[in-house]
Amino acid sequence: MELASYLAGERWSDHPACTHPLLAALARLVNDNTGDESRAKLVHLVPSIIGLASDDLRVDARIALRCATTALPVAAAERQLALAVSVLAAEEMLARLDGAAPGRLSESSVRVMEEVPHAAEQARRFSRAARITQKGFRRYAAPNAVQLSVVGIVQACIPDPDALLCGLLEEAIADCAAMIHGPRTEIPATASPVHA
Repeated sequence: MELASYLAGERWSDHPACTHPLLAALARLVNDNTGDESRAKLVHLVPSIIGLASDDLRVDARIALRCATTALPVAAAERQLALAVSVLAAEEMLARLDGAAPGRLSESSVRVMEEVPHAAEQARRFSRAARITQKGFRRYAAPNAVQLSVVGIVQACIPDPDALLCGLLEEAIADCAAMIHGPRTEIPATASPVHA
């Protein structure tokens, strides 16, 4: 994040204005929790996070959801309930912001919740009793989901947690870019360049 601030022409900081605060927090957590070899591979992502800033709460919800759905299937049992609650909270916030009916779940959320049925059922019971505000989601729920997800991946009994963390960061960056700048449109390789 310090390199991003430098490349964006900002004051040297690991909290640059050019990047969404929650995405920057995820980047710092991934950087701090990966080995040296994996950390060196993160450098190529720096240019892609510059300019990904937004006040839209949907961005926070999408980052939190990406993190929780990535971590939930691999996290230890004692972390699954909190991660399942994070999935439901992010989905609920997205539904509210989009004016959709409460209780909807994306395909990826349905899939990961099915992998942990006991935690999913407990999370549903808990979530019915709790209603989070937008301010509470941005300030507490979304950052907690990101941190819990990274810790859950780091401590998971999987062959390569660094690869999963790096993949998570890449996917979160792609999600943010699509939300903030719109979907990327690729120019077909056979197209001729247009000269003005």
